[in-house]
Amino acid sequence: MTEMLAPGATIGILGGGQLGRMLSVAAARLGFRCHIYEPGANPPAADVAHAVTTAPYDDAAALTAFAEAVDVITYEFENIPTAALDLLEAQRPIRPNRRALAVSQDRISEKDFLSGLGLATAPYRAVTDAAELDAALEAIGTPAILKTTRLGYDGKGQARIDAPQDAAAALAAMNGAAAVLEGFVDFSHEVSVIAARGLTGEVAAYDPGENVHRSGILHTTTVPARLTPAQRSDAVLLAARILNDLDYVGVMGVELFVTPAGLIVNEIAPRVHNSGHWTQNGCAVDQFEQHIRAVAGWPLGDGARHSDVVMTNLIGDDIEQVPQLAREPMTALHLYGKAAARPGRKMAHVNRITGPAPR
Repeated sequence: MTEMLAPGATIGILGGGQLGRMLSVAAARLGFRCHIYEPGANPPAADVAHAVTTAPYDDAAALTAFAEAVDVITYEFENIPTAALDLLEAQRPIRPNRRALAVSQDRISEKDFLSGLGLATAPYRAVTDAAELDAALEAIGTPAILKTTRLGYDGKGQARIDAPQDAAAALAAMNGAAAVLEGFVDFSHEVSVIAARGLTGEVAAYDPGENVHRSGILHTTTVPARLTPAQRSDAVLLAARILNDLDYVGVMGVELFVTPAGLIVNEIAPRVHNSGHWTQNGCAVDQFEQHIRAVAGWPLGDGARHSDVVMTNLIGDDIEQVPQLAREPMTALHLYGKAAARPGRKMAHVNRITGPAPR
């Protein structure tokens, strides 16, 4: 039987943003302490964590001290330097595992992994120079989108190509970084599955949510999503297949396009996910507690949905709506404690309960 961490143990979290903040709150409900490792000063998670280490990821002494102070290590974002992970893993278990990180850190590795499982993805080709881009456009056609293979998020590191004459500008926008050309997918809408796998191999998935983006950033997630019963089952089974193949421990977000030909995997995120925030007010055990349970070796919680929910991100100046939103019935506010609002910066989210889930 897998040994469960006892309440009072310390969970180390790499990254101190809003996801780290909400993980810390969930951990505290289960009696755990959280220790945040974050290069930037005064991160959102610092307000609610037991301890914070402020140091860069190349500070071996700080990393060593952090590892010695915790019982298990998890993370709230993917782009952690390999050398730092090497040092940490030599001292404490990292969950989810390194393979999940390696697959998700590089878009080509991710697409190759998914294709290797027999899952459908958008057509794609690796691009490192103008000749390869021309060949990729010849094979895939336009419109298409050129993306950096690493470090892109919330619409960053991407350039749309509507016609071949757009290729040079798109390649220049990559600033010399390795890239991947992805063909457009004819989809009706995007959904995501938030799923978890425990140390014993048990899998639990939440109901798929339907996502709407604005300017490359998630705007709303609505649950339930518009899916047939067969599509809903396919989405959950697909997510479970990914988790099991990776021997994954923790919560993962799997984004899917709904097409006439079936579900196409857009991307995976080896962490708690923005499109799963609705679970905080739609389920007895939300995605953050589920992740803490998994990495601590606890049984997974019941992810059944008791309410229909619409989650809306508050981006930049949207935070000024808080006084009005605070008056709305059946509405839960989740503020991230960020000092300054900037365009494109996620400041908070709001969960509106729209009714009870059907039984």
